[in-house]
Amino acid sequence: MSESNGNSKRRNVEDQDLGLYFLEACRDREMKEGVMEEEEEAPRELNTINSSGGFVVVSTDKLSVKYTSVNLHGHDVGVIQANKPAPTKRLIYYFEIHVKDAGVKGQIAIGFTSETFKMRRQPGWEANSCGYHGDDGLLYRGHGKGEAFGPTFTSGDVVGAGINYAAHEFFFTKNGQVVGSVYKDMKGPLFPTIAVHSQNEEVHVNFGQKPFTFDLKEFEAQERMKQQLKIEEISVPPNVSYGIVRSYLLHYGYEDTLNSFDVASKSTVPPIYIAQESGSDDQEITYALNHRKTLRQLIRNGDIDVAFGKLREWYPQIVEDNTSATCFLLHCQKFIELVRVGALEEAVKYGRIELTCFFGLPVFEDLVQDCVALLAYEQPLESSVGYLLKDSQREVVADTVNAMILSTNPNTKESKHCLHSYLERLLRQLTACCLERRSLNGEQGEAFQLHRVLSSSKRG
Repeated sequence: MSESNGNSKRRNVEDQDLGLYFLEACRDREMKEGVMEEEEEAPRELNTINSSGGFVVVSTDKLSVKYTSVNLHGHDVGVIQANKPAPTKRLIYYFEIHVKDAGVKGQIAIGFTSETFKMRRQPGWEANSCGYHGDDGLLYRGHGKGEAFGPTFTSGDVVGAGINYAAHEFFFTKNGQVVGSVYKDMKGPLFPTIAVHSQNEEVHVNFGQKPFTFDLKEFEAQERMKQQLKIEEISVPPNVSYGIVRSYLLHYGYEDTLNSFDVASKSTVPPIYIAQESGSDDQEITYALNHRKTLRQLIRNGDIDVAFGKLREWYPQIVEDNTSATCFLLHCQKFIELVRVGALEEAVKYGRIELTCFFGLPVFEDLVQDCVALLAYEQPLESSVGYLLKDSQREVVADTVNAMILSTNPNTKESKHCLHSYLERLLRQLTACCLERRSLNGEQGEAFQLHRVLSSSKRG
């Protein structure tokens, strides 16, 4: 996109891009709120097509299986997989079986197998499979020789199998207690699998359609706590964390909070100077601190006209181009504030004067349409464009103005550093590292969500 009108007195391309960055951030937030994340398919029933059907009878609900033959050798196993592989985009996957009848020999097994598994063998007896067996309590992993693992199980027992993607482990339970775990060395889609191998053996499988005997939520909480404790083992000097938090308050103009923070920390935290590779320091982010504080408060309170007035007085170069992304966001916010207080006629007049020029410009058009759409709803906050009426939209506009003011500092070396505080840059790096680690693990495991991590830490 070309620079508006090419006026040499206007901001350079880097500065103009700051407003466009926040415009894109606003658009991304709309998409995240409007689109629900698609849930990964999970097993719901047994697969009656791919099974050793000659030896078993499956119930009509496809959740129970019974061995009806008389086994003669090791290839007479009644094996059946779930209809879907275990979902991978989560912290833990887990399912259970209830042993209704251990039959003649109690040769029941539970575990995971690959899609190409031989469906007449016990899970764990062949490559790419793992199984916990009830008759001997052994764990089998890819060959016919088992290893000591846990107790046997029989009629009335509830046995579970799970995948802990964070720890890269299979784990098994009996009657609500963890039996043990083993390293997960199998790749590719893995199907929950059960096997019966002697007359009258019968099991019922629970894929989560009813509460598990095992407390899966507590197990997940413990796993997250393990991860948190590993993080907390990393020693960070108090003055470093203090400096990072202080730089955040400075960056966003939270002057009053900053002063309280400094007073509270004065007697307990030694001073620190944070020098960045970019060459920026506290002197840059203390620039125009009081002005930025005042403008943030005005925008947060919905006083857009006053904010515009202050900008024209203090930083006229920021608002001289009325078609810039920054002015666009401010005009939109003024329109939104009028809708918020029910001044619809005034909003229509304001929109005709200030927003009309943005119609037809691809970079602005969708958000202009969302703003105008607010007029069509009796309860706009509950509509698909209700995100515009939330306080977070005011924050986007306030952050835009804050970054633009920081960019006017003649000592600023790179305007892109006005977009994020040091703390946010660290969190962006953390996110990138977590995503890369998950990618190296074949995209298996829980997707990293910073907001969830921060929320769980706050609850803790």
